[in-house]
Amino acid sequence: MFACMGTGQGGSGSEDEEEMSSDGRGSQMGVAGALGLSVTSSVAIVICNKYLMSTLNFYFATTLTSWHLLVTFCTLHIAQRLRFFEPKPIDAQTVISFGFLNGISIGLLNLCLGFNSVGFYQMTKLAIIPFTMLLETIFLSKKFSQSIKASLMVLLLGVGIASVTDLQLNLLGSIIAVLTIAATCVCQILTNQIQRRLKVSSTQLLYQSSLYQSAVLLITGPFVDKLLTKKDVFAFEYTFEVVVFILMSCGIAVSVNFSTFLVIGTTSPVTYQVLGHLKTCLILSFGYVLLKDPFTLRNLAGILIAIFGMGLYSFFSVSESRKKTEGATLPVNTQMSEKDSAPLLGTKTSPWQESNGVENFDDVPRTAKTAFSRQLNP
Repeated sequence: MFACMGTGQGGSGSEDEEEMSSDGRGSQMGVAGALGLSVTSSVAIVICNKYLMSTLNFYFATTLTSWHLLVTFCTLHIAQRLRFFEPKPIDAQTVISFGFLNGISIGLLNLCLGFNSVGFYQMTKLAIIPFTMLLETIFLSKKFSQSIKASLMVLLLGVGIASVTDLQLNLLGSIIAVLTIAATCVCQILTNQIQRRLKVSSTQLLYQSSLYQSAVLLITGPFVDKLLTKKDVFAFEYTFEVVVFILMSCGIAVSVNFSTFLVIGTTSPVTYQVLGHLKTCLILSFGYVLLKDPFTLRNLAGILIAIFGMGLYSFFSVSESRKKTEGATLPVNTQMSEKDSAPLLGTKTSPWQESNGVENFDDVPRTAKTAFSRQLNP
């Protein structure tokens, strides 16, 4: 099929244009599917973990995250054995370093919440977007338009109004916060860059790295949790109900982890951060409507401002992507080679993706970590 398309002459112009249009639609549908899966699974795991922590008193977030990653690896291993996807070898040093760094990032996020006030922790998460943009500008020479910057400022302002309360500072907590921001930003940028430069799908990268992430947290998790909760995960009474909800949480986490890698790979670290702040607003609204959590006019105003900022960001991002796509005319054979390496949910490497560059963490992070931290909020 490729040979015919590559050598055809007469009438090939219209066929090429149709192929490019089809690629664009497939890419957009894939991105929409990834975003939808990320939001749905993230909210679901928040509900599950909230019950685990608030009702069943299982507060061992870091250890639970290690189980999430282990189950994710086992699930992908079975899927690979059943030939749902083909594993692609990645340089051992790259994947091990990436896996360990991701595991450390998760541990730092939980420590950041443990050693800081909730308000300062929320500010730490808000700082991830501008720091990510700074790193991409310095090291990847990525340019952000004034419109994008302005829309992100509106978004961060809204989320800050809705979620930030007290801002108590301490030296150790501040140091951990800085390390958390740096580790999270680097991990998310690497997630995008590894997929793009090594031509691996989100599934292949997650499969290769999840075992190393799990190993880091399986070793450090019990110590981190004991430091934060003053309780021993091994001394906890595991009733049937607790085990059921842990297994349910691990199952949902597979979708959370998969969708996180997929969103970052098909969009950018900054877009993922914006999506994370959308999850924050949805969870705040969910808590008010269904769980009757306290809700003030300040929360409502912040959520509305944040949603307005997200709308602006989406509008400007799509507009700029269309302009770049219209100006790009890639040869058909180049499109075909790129399309061959594209992964899941119908997503394909297209001019839109190439122009969008290398984004976010927010409420339910790379694994399910924010879901846990949300439960610890008073």
